[in-house]
Amino acid sequence: MVFSKNRQSLFVTVALTLMIGLTTGCASINTGLQAGELPPSGVFQADNGIQFNIQPLSLATLPPKQAKARPNSELSQLIKNSGRADYRIAQADILSIILVGYPDITAAGATGYPVDQQGFIQFPLIGRIKASGMSVPQFTANLSGQLKRYLKYPDPQVKVAEYRGNKFFIDGEVGKSGEFNIADAPVSLYSAISMAGGATPTGDSDSIVLNRNGVSYDIGLQTLREMGSSANQIYIKNGDSIHVNSQSRNKIYVLGEFGKVAPVPILEQGISLAQVLGESNGLNSNTADAAKIYVVRDNPGYPMTNIYYVDMQSITSFSLANRFEMHPNDIVYVDPTGLTRWNRIISSLLPSSSAIRSISGL
Repeated sequence: MVFSKNRQSLFVTVALTLMIGLTTGCASINTGLQAGELPPSGVFQADNGIQFNIQPLSLATLPPKQAKARPNSELSQLIKNSGRADYRIAQADILSIILVGYPDITAAGATGYPVDQQGFIQFPLIGRIKASGMSVPQFTANLSGQLKRYLKYPDPQVKVAEYRGNKFFIDGEVGKSGEFNIADAPVSLYSAISMAGGATPTGDSDSIVLNRNGVSYDIGLQTLREMGSSANQIYIKNGDSIHVNSQSRNKIYVLGEFGKVAPVPILEQGISLAQVLGESNGLNSNTADAAKIYVVRDNPGYPMTNIYYVDMQSITSFSLANRFEMHPNDIVYVDPTGLTRWNRIISSLLPSSSAIRSISGL
């Protein structure tokens, strides 16, 4: 009997110790994200080894707005060198050739004359004749000149029956990825995207990559407009590949006590912290601690991660939040109030308190 009472006392003591540990934050029960004991400002190193720079947000610490990206010289040169050009016959194209007045000669080529890998076609009377790299009028004049050695009035009628030689590839956030033929009508960047079914609702028209001969060009439709240009002025060439990026590369992530927790896309004209709060249905009035709204900004190539925080309990802070320009992949976090955290801890402890009651009844 004594042993039983001692065992009961031991179990109750252990359980109470566990409860005290939980309520004082010494145990490892996960009660949700929280900012923890961050210094009010300055640099510190977290347990994970990452260095952070903490800054209370004020007019003095407000990060400068990002300068609008100037068009790089490669993109400017691409636009300058891009223009409409006559179609050039290419390898694998199929030519249709008719000799007016000499139907018997071209009867064998009723299905067309394929351009071989060396760029030649095989034609009656004259044998192999170069075709690739020439416009249709140039090839017609050359063919006519060679036929004059055999025919009195050669008048070849030439056209490309099937365009198989010049192609481009497009993928990413478009309706239909794949390889597309370039016909005699020039294909602009805008036309190429339209041929692929247009950009999807999740596609980012301001983040398009054109790869040509191993060189990648980052193209944004908004950037082109700012340059006084458009996607209709960039013409696609044989072998080009186009990739339309997803808007997911251009979002802000919200965590914690918001009315709606979901990624917020960055608009073409940019987005402020105040707009992010609005897009997230504001703070949760029942659980959010508006005293500190955190913005975590990781800078690639920079050793420190910046953490800005602002007290949104004051209406004057909205002007400051409206001037704070968000960057892609920023994280906005709102801590729960102390009472909310306590309630969550108590909720976590309810199973433990039930266990204590069971133990005490032993």
